[in-house]
Amino acid sequence: MSTADEATVNPDGSTTFNDASDGAGSAGAAGEDMHDMDAGDGAEEIAKGVDPALYLALAVVAFVAIFLFLQMRKKRRNAEVDDFFSNLDGDKFNLKLPAAVDEYYEVKGKCEADGWEPGQAVEGGSPSAHHRMLAQALMKRCIADIPIVSHIQRESPGMNKLYSQSMCSVKQWKSYQAAEAMVSAEVEEVRAEADEIEPGWSQVVWRQAMQYHNMLKQKEEQAKAQQAAQQKAIAEKKKEEDEKKAAEKARYDAIKKKVDEEKARIANAEKAAAELMKQEEREKESKKAFSSKGGGMKKGFLE
Repeated sequence: MSTADEATVNPDGSTTFNDASDGAGSAGAAGEDMHDMDAGDGAEEIAKGVDPALYLALAVVAFVAIFLFLQMRKKRRNAEVDDFFSNLDGDKFNLKLPAAVDEYYEVKGKCEADGWEPGQAVEGGSPSAHHRMLAQALMKRCIADIPIVSHIQRESPGMNKLYSQSMCSVKQWKSYQAAEAMVSAEVEEVRAEADEIEPGWSQVVWRQAMQYHNMLKQKEEQAKAQQAAQQKAIAEKKKEEDEKKAAEKARYDAIKKKVDEEKARIANAEKAAAELMKQEEREKESKKAFSSKGGGMKKGFLE
């Protein structure tokens, strides 16, 4: 019988054994329940002791962090878009006035130093030397301005449309505005200078410059086409000469090959003939030697 068992005598004389460990287990379970209840009460007390302002502060910090992250990402995207549109056209509007502008003012300074005055009338219907020099210098300046004027006129509708639809960067728009202002000022300056040289010339100076520009451009294109045609003719002639040389070389190589083959055939035939003659000579010598040996035998040896 185990020491953990206890005997109980019933009134009828029977005995009953009780396990002492059952009582101990029940007591242990009750202790665990009491411990869990104490732990839960402690957690509730800790939760009740936290200040609600701490939760509010944490929420504010999280909101500020998310807001700053979104703003930085938006700024980065806008910068990427600006860079894209800025690099899309590159230096399209990074325009500069041609050197003919400074050259005109140098000529004008020399003429004024010689006594010419703006707006001076042509005497006797024949222009003076200063008048011709200034007119030529201004027309050269005007013709040199045609490419940048045409460029701005060509790009203006598209840039205005892009800007109205917010499809170009601020940097690109400002660059276009600066280029347009510079070109517009140059156009008006040329007109003013034309009226100083000859009153009323400002009305037609740009039309004349455009005509001269087109003529010069046409001559340049014709010269380029002529040069290209000459180069093409030279290339074709050289090609024909190279083909002719190649054909002659091929024909020469074919003839040379035949000659070499014939020489080789003749050489081989001569070599074969020489070998044959040597072989015949060796056979004759061997026969002669055999005959001389046979003549030295005694007569009747074989009888």
